[in-house]
Amino acid sequence: MSFQTPHRLLDLACQSLLRDRALSVGDLECLPADIFPPLFMQAFLGRHRASLKAMVCAWPFHYLPLGSLMRTPQGRILEAVFDGLDILLAQEVRPRRWRLRVLDLRDTGQHFWSRWSAARAEENLEDSEDLEDSETGPGAEGGAEGSSEMQQPLAALEVFIDLRFSNRIQDHFLTYVISWAKKRERSLHLCCKTLEILGVPVRNIKSLALVQLSCIREVYVNCPWNLSSLGTFASYLGQMTNVESLCLSHIHLPASKEEKRVEEFHILRFTSQFLRLQHLRDLYLESPAFLTGHLDKLLSCLQTRLEALSITDTLLTELDMVRLYQCPNLCQLINLDLNGVCLTELDPELLSALLEKITATLEDLDLVYCGIRDVYMEAIVPALSRCHQLRSLNLSGNLLSLAAMDKLLRHTTGLRSLSLEQYPAPLETYDAHGALDLERFDQICDELKGILRDLGQSRTIQLSTNPCPHCGKPVSSELKPIVFSCENPA
Repeated sequence: MSFQTPHRLLDLACQSLLRDRALSVGDLECLPADIFPPLFMQAFLGRHRASLKAMVCAWPFHYLPLGSLMRTPQGRILEAVFDGLDILLAQEVRPRRWRLRVLDLRDTGQHFWSRWSAARAEENLEDSEDLEDSETGPGAEGGAEGSSEMQQPLAALEVFIDLRFSNRIQDHFLTYVISWAKKRERSLHLCCKTLEILGVPVRNIKSLALVQLSCIREVYVNCPWNLSSLGTFASYLGQMTNVESLCLSHIHLPASKEEKRVEEFHILRFTSQFLRLQHLRDLYLESPAFLTGHLDKLLSCLQTRLEALSITDTLLTELDMVRLYQCPNLCQLINLDLNGVCLTELDPELLSALLEKITATLEDLDLVYCGIRDVYMEAIVPALSRCHQLRSLNLSGNLLSLAAMDKLLRHTTGLRSLSLEQYPAPLETYDAHGALDLERFDQICDELKGILRDLGQSRTIQLSTNPCPHCGKPVSSELKPIVFSCENPA
């Protein structure tokens, strides 16, 4: 015999309210504020659109996180909510009960709604004062309306949404929201914290003009644009004055001589926008070929001290490296990623000078596939050994001998925070044809363990066999990390 958990009295009351007929604003006037969230959830799950419309008109809190209930966009439900908002936006004064200022269409998690769920039946409902302190949206004051019945002028409604422009045939949800907002731009602000632009022509992002761009905090652009398109995007970027993280990937260089003549203009048009980015902390540039030889233009426009800098899969000139270590806004880097930047022909003292500059703050260093050989490594090891905050170091894909590995391990033994170490398998582990010699590899591992034993410090290092140092092709081999545990570390 099985027993089902009985429904809470609150759940039964909500079901009763929704069972017989659609709720009206008048029906909701006398309901306590605490009943609105569970009632809204049941109306949402039961697709009671008329009741949802009425509840939006009488919503007693500043914040409505609708996106947390819509794991997938639901057009009919959204229409009902927007219909309720239209009624309110058409009024010159706020109804007595309504306090909504932020409609959040992002998936921000279930915390707001979970406090009323049946799974939390054993917990007491927090009063509306607790709710307004913890669940209000950005810029909102939160909470349910008090006993005052004074009507107040309507403030502009903020609608938060994550914008994602991609090459999908059509995103009906995004199109509908932007179209609705465009017709009501005088009475609401369409705000976005996260912006993604993936593989679409720049003409497809014109609707950004309808968004309050100063709200944006994170920007990710991965598009095969030319410099002209990048220059067009720059006009939007300059308005994102509060952006904290910017990722830009795969901008194409000019192909024709005619385009090359205006290359400088578009680069300056883009880099000059960084003068307006007063809160930028993280900058990620993937395959930024257009900045080769022009990196100084961008660095000179930085207005903040960066915490993360990633320049990957591109060529840098010696002048670019000089500008990197000379830039005053890179003196407090926490994360530095130069993955895929060929350093072989560059003076290693340039990277060493940059590392010296950030020894007090650097925590993560990625120098994968940089063409680093023994002589280069020996030049940067002294600076590396002074990075006492370093937590992760990745040198995979470079061409180092066992002797260089020995020196590297000995110089980094004093870095007590270093917990993730990824290195290339020494050159001696390959035969003359570039194949991995597993027997020799085991011998090398034993030698490395001996080095760690001599140093008397517990460490785990991971060796990578990609790529082959002779042909550049990946070597498929699952290798276990080398672990040395010391009971009484030095």
